[in-house]
Amino acid sequence: MADLFGPTDIRSLAESLETAPHKKWGQNFVVDAGTVRRIARIAGVGEGDHVVEVGPGLGSLTLALLETGATVTAVEIDPLLAQALPSTVATRASAESERLTVIHQDALKVTELPTPPTALVANLPYNVSVPVILHLLETFPSIERVLVMVQAEVADRLAAPPGSRTYGIPSAKAAWYSATRRAGDVGRAVFWPVPRVDSALVLMERREQPQTTATREQVFAVIDAAFAQRRKGLRGALAGLAGSGIAAEEALRACGIEPLTRGEQLDITQFARIAEALNSRAAAASDTVGA
Repeated sequence: MADLFGPTDIRSLAESLETAPHKKWGQNFVVDAGTVRRIARIAGVGEGDHVVEVGPGLGSLTLALLETGATVTAVEIDPLLAQALPSTVATRASAESERLTVIHQDALKVTELPTPPTALVANLPYNVSVPVILHLLETFPSIERVLVMVQAEVADRLAAPPGSRTYGIPSAKAAWYSATRRAGDVGRAVFWPVPRVDSALVLMERREQPQTTATREQVFAVIDAAFAQRRKGLRGALAGLAGSGIAAEEALRACGIEPLTRGEQLDITQFARIAEALNSRAAAASDTVGA
């Protein structure tokens, strides 16, 4: 078993590296061994899995992931921590250190990894959590499941079903890739420094994307427009994207959706149908002009 960190260990390591959690990178280090083992267990990773971990920090979760037998590629934006992590792991889990690769890079710019990952497991900074998840799911189709620790409010938004108060852009876009649910709460006391917000675990299991002739970009453009003005019905919200309110209404009716319906009432398949209808209208208009 790996020699996991406790609160004193984390602070001692940070002191030895002459560093501390940085607000600009949203760093809140986990100081509880039980929490990181719980994350690894819920993620269901083990021997044969290739895990991408974003923001490993001082290595609390990294050690727990390696302990399962998984191979880990850790993506760290902080140059000091990226440089220190291999030696930290070698000191506390020498047998597991051969299964660790550390990449110093912004996760939002990662387009290649040494091995196609089968899972994303991470304690994500609150301000970039949704963009990071969506970027990695799109960039690496090999990712079968995601287990992330995020701000509780973000967890609610990611896992919200259509029609709920918290359903919005993150919920709809996550549904393009996966079935998503909250997988538990996390207390504030397990972090250093202690955050001012609650955290939660989110489990995402990849599924087949909606059958549609529209591209992901086209469907996501519809989602963005639908939620840009939540109080508006879709006829008004999609007017800019469609070219006019009349065009938006015609596309919606072609999908069997009432024009005054709001975005929070639609699931991902309905957003895809709207994108298809808008494409059909655009193609028909182009043919008319060409004739």
